[in-house]
Amino acid sequence: MPDSDLSMRTLSTPSPALICPPNLPGFQNGRGSSTSSSSITGETVAMVHSPPPTRLTHPLIRLASRPQKEQASIERLPDHSMVHIFSFLPTNQLCRCARVCRRWYNLAWDPRLWRTIRLTGETINVDRALKVLTRRLCQDTPNVCLMLETVTVSGCRRLTDRGLYTIAQCCPELRRLEVSGCYNISNEAVFDVVSLCPNLEHLDVSGCSKVTCISLTREASIKLSPLHGKQISIRYLDMTDCFVLEDEGLHTIAAHCTQLTHLYLRRCVRLTDEGLRYLMIYCPSIKELSVSDCRFVSDFGLREIAKLESRLRYLSIAHCGRVTDVGIRYVAKYCSKLRYLNARGCEGITDHGVEYLAKNCAKLKSLDIGKCPLVSDTGLECLALNCFNLKRLSLKSCESITGQGLQIVAANCFDLQLLNVQDCEVSVEALRFVKRHCKRCVIEHTNPAFF
Repeated sequence: MPDSDLSMRTLSTPSPALICPPNLPGFQNGRGSSTSSSSITGETVAMVHSPPPTRLTHPLIRLASRPQKEQASIERLPDHSMVHIFSFLPTNQLCRCARVCRRWYNLAWDPRLWRTIRLTGETINVDRALKVLTRRLCQDTPNVCLMLETVTVSGCRRLTDRGLYTIAQCCPELRRLEVSGCYNISNEAVFDVVSLCPNLEHLDVSGCSKVTCISLTREASIKLSPLHGKQISIRYLDMTDCFVLEDEGLHTIAAHCTQLTHLYLRRCVRLTDEGLRYLMIYCPSIKELSVSDCRFVSDFGLREIAKLESRLRYLSIAHCGRVTDVGIRYVAKYCSKLRYLNARGCEGITDHGVEYLAKNCAKLKSLDIGKCPLVSDTGLECLALNCFNLKRLSLKSCESITGQGLQIVAANCFDLQLLNVQDCEVSVEALRFVKRHCKRCVIEHTNPAFF
């Protein structure tokens, strides 16, 4: 009877083959090639197996013949130390450890090690892996995996809506989901996750080109009480490279995700100033915002962003070609606590914009104004005399910058840690001056005479 109970308990136990191709050498010999595994050519599959025996029992194999120190070295470690070591392993290695011996099997499935699942690789059958893993983790609480809080399956191109639906159904305590580069998932699968995982705070769907919106399912919206407000608890949202996201989709996102503090919309090329207006209406707590390469964002969009006022700490408007000094003035006037600004490629920015920024955002720590040909030494001088805490400065391809401007910066910004002057016409003497005054500064340059 005990044997049958054990076989039933381990029926759905996953193995390393969940996340490793079956043709790996480690699975072609020894115990790795047991008859309990099944493989399909060219894809990763799941294996079902019982926990390994505690020791080898064959009469011809005698462990006593091995040196005592070699035999007992790792076995001397207490359980809590072993669990701590296992906590640094990715999911695939943890499954491998579960096959070493009975003790390791029990330790590898310690609930404390399964707050996070990380799967990577283009060939892995992620849908099946998630199904088997969640089934194993649901043994103590049928159909619900209460300990799992983070799932990272970035770059797993074979992930589909079926895999996300498994997560949504089994992981109500999920707080972090990263599916970047998984371009086969759709809006419906994302809706299921945010509707069934009410504690979800961090969502990364960058590179998921089919995702155009983040919202609750219709069924979830109907069930919610009026006090809930039909809102989602997401605070961090990355939709970089979601090319088909439009203003209407951003409107829906903003209306449902009112607690957003970090939002990244890089290369969402269909967004306009109107989408940013919706965002500012519903999401007043945003601290970090990126609209890099959103070519339709202009000074009017920056006027809307400026409504975030002192809450805004990070802003990236790189390659927004319609932005000029007017937009920079809006941001500088109202967002006085800005710490990071990336305005690379905004060719409409001049010394006047840099001057206004320097005088109003004195606590600025990182500034990228590369490829802004109208910025010269005059703007740099004003920056150096006001932003003493500057740590990172990029002037790449700024044609009007000379060694004189760099020397003024070095003489005032002693804490400078990174300076990018690639493709700038600056002398070796100026670079050496920077190195003498900013000893911890890393200089990125294209001058072969300076080393």
